[in-house]
Amino acid sequence: MDFSLLLVLATAISGLIWLGHWMVSRQQAGQPAEPVIVEYARSFFPILLIVLVIRSFLFEPFRIPSSSMLPTLLVGDFIFVSKFSYGLRLPVTNTLVLDTGSPQRGDVAVFRLPSDPATNYIKRLVGMPGDTVIWRNKQLFINGEPVTMEPLGRFMGPEQPGALLAREMLGPVQHQVLLMSNMRGGEGTFVVPDGHYFMMGDNRDNSRDSRFAEVGYIPEELMVGRAVRIWMNWDFRSMPQWRRIGQRIQ
Repeated sequence: MDFSLLLVLATAISGLIWLGHWMVSRQQAGQPAEPVIVEYARSFFPILLIVLVIRSFLFEPFRIPSSSMLPTLLVGDFIFVSKFSYGLRLPVTNTLVLDTGSPQRGDVAVFRLPSDPATNYIKRLVGMPGDTVIWRNKQLFINGEPVTMEPLGRFMGPEQPGALLAREMLGPVQHQVLLMSNMRGGEGTFVVPDGHYFMMGDNRDNSRDSRFAEVGYIPEELMVGRAVRIWMNWDFRSMPQWRRIGQRIQ
């Protein structure tokens, strides 16, 4: 079940129990004993409400489970995603209630998978609505123009041995990507429909993203938020990487 739905139900149930007991106690003489369930509801309701508001409208935490966003994000990175960057939406129904911003090219963004909205993905926004995106021979083209890419040499991280590191410019956003000389896939020309976005992983040859049918173009209403900060890194196989705490995602 969707965690957002569970959180909404838990908040509503605890609030109703607390409110119901308060209303009944007002009708009775004296101060009746408070049942255990009411005591728990009174204790948990404010906490659940605060978590619900923060998670739904401000920031939501996520953990990076794969290497598809190397070198920007590592396996085991715990990140904060800004929910208000793409407009405030009601939990569960995902209805837009306040327009506070929209996705921009170059954003590292979390979105819900169109074929399974309970599954969250994180990729970089490459194509805006109406764009023509081409990925060919490890070069990205947007609306017929090649995206600037500067080779930086070999990637020195423990994962993806043999990968080539490059710096890419997506509009004002400068970031790094990985390229595997012995791999080639996901090539093609993609025309982004209105109201949709085209997402790609920074680990270009090892990412399941909008180039593939099982992901495809992402409707605006399934965009969750923009990844902004790393607050922890721990993949449980080794010690946490303390140096990554607080790093800005770009």
